[in-house]
Amino acid sequence: MSTTDATGSAASASSSQNDELAATVTKLKRVLAKEYTSFFNPMVDSWYAPDVTFTDPMTSLSGVDSYRKNVDMLAGRTLMGKILFEGAGINLHSVTGGEIVSDNNTVRVDDIVTRWTLRLTAKVLPWSPEAVFSGVSVYKIKVGGKEGLSIVGQTDYWDSINIQPDTSSTNVKEQYQTVPKNVAVSDFLSQLAPTGFLAPTAAPELPYLLLRRGDGYEVRKYPGFVGIETPYMRRDYGFGSLGAFSKGMDPLAPSICKVYNDDNVDDGDGKEKMMMWPLKFAFPGEGTEAPPAPPAALEKAGSGQWASVNIMSQPERIVAIRAFEDAAMGPVVRGTDRELRAMLKRDGLEAEDGSDQFVVFTQYDAVHSMGKRRSEVWIDLKDGGHPF
Repeated sequence: MSTTDATGSAASASSSQNDELAATVTKLKRVLAKEYTSFFNPMVDSWYAPDVTFTDPMTSLSGVDSYRKNVDMLAGRTLMGKILFEGAGINLHSVTGGEIVSDNNTVRVDDIVTRWTLRLTAKVLPWSPEAVFSGVSVYKIKVGGKEGLSIVGQTDYWDSINIQPDTSSTNVKEQYQTVPKNVAVSDFLSQLAPTGFLAPTAAPELPYLLLRRGDGYEVRKYPGFVGIETPYMRRDYGFGSLGAFSKGMDPLAPSICKVYNDDNVDDGDGKEKMMMWPLKFAFPGEGTEAPPAPPAALEKAGSGQWASVNIMSQPERIVAIRAFEDAAMGPVVRGTDRELRAMLKRDGLEAEDGSDQFVVFTQYDAVHSMGKRRSEVWIDLKDGGHPF
């Protein structure tokens, strides 16, 4: 055999090995996705090295059995777990990585990264607070083992404490770094404190998927929805107008208000204060666009006494939010908007172009309701300006 033939045969063998490894990586990703969906019940032991290590901001352990017992406790499948927790669930947002890397005549598999949100209720406390964690898991992969690849280590990071300032949101290895465990314990305990008497919501809430519980803000995915909107000078007038229009239509919370930063509402340039109420949303599997408006709304909107009420359709979107409790006065809302924009910049997230020309804020409780109020500032995130 000639040197050229030998070289070609070696290259062909290497390519075949890489293709086989890539197929195994794809299979492993599917296994991980299934484990998350079932909350690791069952956990597929054959993909884990016997001495696999697990590290999160509060816990470090090793071995498959220790790994499984920790997950089972969180899920309430152990005696201790049944005493402490209930309602545990995890949403998997993405599984990425696992590229095949060849260097110095060796082949390795790059880290696999998952993004997720975990919720659980601490039923051991009388007020049953819910704790929420979102973040990433970085899986170290080794070639070999029963399945052809083995998970030898998993490191979890939380969005609320492990994101380093002024780093790229798409570079996990750069953005997420370890912090002292007391920081993680403090973050966890802060979610267990009593919240006090909350004002009731004015209506059932528009559903969303929580993508990130960050440091001072959240990132949510909202489904496409159709709603009604009207200009307003005072919010109680806007509530009255939309409430009368939507009688019998079962509108949803929150009330979504948009105010331009120049505050010019009388110059005829169309920049009035606007209030919107959602009416219907797209269910999973129905696509990303808004559903059709209710016939009753179509019949009334834009005519007669309802000339100022219009139908508004909003496709699926990803929104950053920051909550505030003070009355939704101009300085409070704009101050919260500035704070949120600074947090997004700090964490490598990009706001939608032009969104700095106005503020969007929401109110969940009824006008003049008693109790701790819930209001938020919303900022749409730019496509490609986030890792979701």
